[in-house]
Amino acid sequence: MLVQEIIKKKRDGSPLSAAEIRFTIAGCVQGTIPDYQLSALLMAILLKGMDGEETATLVDAMTHSGAVIDLRDVPGAKIDKHSTGGVGDKVSLVLAPLVASLGVKVPMISGRGLGHTGGTLDKLESIPGFTIHQSLDAFKQIVRDVGCAIIGPTAELAPADQRLYELRDVTGTVESPPLIAASILSKKFAAGIDGLVMDIKVGSGAFRKSIAEATVLAELILEIGKAAGKPMVALLSDMNQPLGHAVGNALEVEEVVAALKGQGPADLMEVTLELGYHMLKLANLASDRRRSLEMLQDAISSGKALTKFAEMIRAQGGDSLVLEDLQRLSQAAHHAVVAAPQQGYIASMDTEGLGMAALMLGAGRQRKEESIDPSVGLKIEKKLGDAVQPGEPLVELYYNDKAVSSEIVTLVERCFVIALEPVQPPPLIIKTLY
Repeated sequence: MLVQEIIKKKRDGSPLSAAEIRFTIAGCVQGTIPDYQLSALLMAILLKGMDGEETATLVDAMTHSGAVIDLRDVPGAKIDKHSTGGVGDKVSLVLAPLVASLGVKVPMISGRGLGHTGGTLDKLESIPGFTIHQSLDAFKQIVRDVGCAIIGPTAELAPADQRLYELRDVTGTVESPPLIAASILSKKFAAGIDGLVMDIKVGSGAFRKSIAEATVLAELILEIGKAAGKPMVALLSDMNQPLGHAVGNALEVEEVVAALKGQGPADLMEVTLELGYHMLKLANLASDRRRSLEMLQDAISSGKALTKFAEMIRAQGGDSLVLEDLQRLSQAAHHAVVAAPQQGYIASMDTEGLGMAALMLGAGRQRKEESIDPSVGLKIEKKLGDAVQPGEPLVELYYNDKAVSSEIVTLVERCFVIALEPVQPPPLIIKTLY
């Protein structure tokens, strides 16, 4: 087969055969197809789409592009959670140890930041010593002993996704539903999960801007999961403002620690507890919603969830003392405040713009070879519906350059719309699909 013919076929809107998809994924892993051809195919898929059969084949090919872990001999239900990405979305770092402390096994294969969104792996790597690269045997052992582990794709596990994920991030092809579904599910299926809870973000800071777009993606993922015999739930949650207050890697870890100590922002905790309820339900550990939420709250208030997070950090080579001394995390040298220009109420935010501001400060990548500065980012001081007075802080910037760029300050200022009349913030959980 010729890769350029496969690219042309998809460019012209024709479905690819199973053989063509498997040939492409094999070439991706073996390195026989260069980045420029893979990038062209990704763009063709973004523009022309894939039907359900193509997407299911792509998921299967990517899942089996490397090893598939067998966790059947690990006691307990293996339930994972995945988010499609948002600004300030640090839920996985709270949720994995939380539900693991209640007996759910959480084998999580996660990703780095994409575009304006933050990545779970980047946040974890801001913890000194934390290693996202684990052998498959070590990963399995940590899941068995601790109950949760969060690692990245490796040369052994879903290697096709690792290469495609990096290319999508820098070629403007992140938003494609079949590529999103294939990336998520290939990692999850390769990790040996029994079930999955999806958090599909909707709004200005998400890749799915509308409920209709998000529903299409949710239904596609649920369809593939059903065909694979994996029970799944998909929640649509609001991303018209950052989740919590912190945006940036070490800053978000600080907020995770606060959440596990019972001091997390209300919106972060609402989403976390809702996802936790569905994970417990899939694991058959609690069917009653009220009882499930009580169990989750008790795990936080008792310190069990925080202890579990410390166990996971140590098991993956990290410094768990950061949980008691946040100064052990990387600290930005400078702070600057972006203030409200007038009195009123926060009516809307350009959440994607805030994510881009964090990226420009160094909290994300504009090219795949770039490194991340874990200390930089933003703290959102005002949320949707909040009243503001002139000169009150809207955002605090954390940076290491001698002076923060006027371009970044202007971008952040333009992200806020202030109205004269009170504004009702949108509901966090939009709907749930089974």
